Amino acid sequence: MSAYRIILVGTDGSDSSFRAVDRAAQLAAATGATLLLATAYSPMPERERASAADRLGDLAYKVQGSTPADDALRAARERAVAAGATDIDQVAVEGDAVDVISRLAKERRADLVVVGNRGLNSLAGRILGSVPANLSHRSPCDVLIVHTTDGK
Repeated sequence: MSAYRIILVGTDGSDSSFRAVDRAAQLAAATGATLLLATAYSPMPERERASAADRLGDLAYKVQGSTPADDALRAARERAVAAGATDIDQVAVEGDAVDVISRLAKERRADLVVVGNRGLNSLAGRILGSVPANLSHRSPCDVLIVHTTDGK
């Protein structure tokens, strides 16, 4: 088995996803792999964005475009560096998390996708499908599901 060269980790800025980032960064550091931090986002509907912008005033930029996703990536990068990763790339892509991560894995030729287990054992996850479960079926490469929650 060859070493992992590109490790893709999905993050949404949650504590659970940051634990997956930590594990992916540790693996990247140990193997010398490139760590690709990725987040998928959905733009806020215009009516909601305008309302939030009115309330936020000078801070309105925080709810426009991919800014929240960029904030999540910035925090994930800091954690990855702290965990020892040195070759780090990051990308925010509009779309559904499973679609974005599986497409990025294929386009960037990732050898490993890392995600947290959040949603795997929840009722909604069993009925609707969870990001980790769906990625395990759609990813073009190995998938590591990191135990980041108690499964609820």
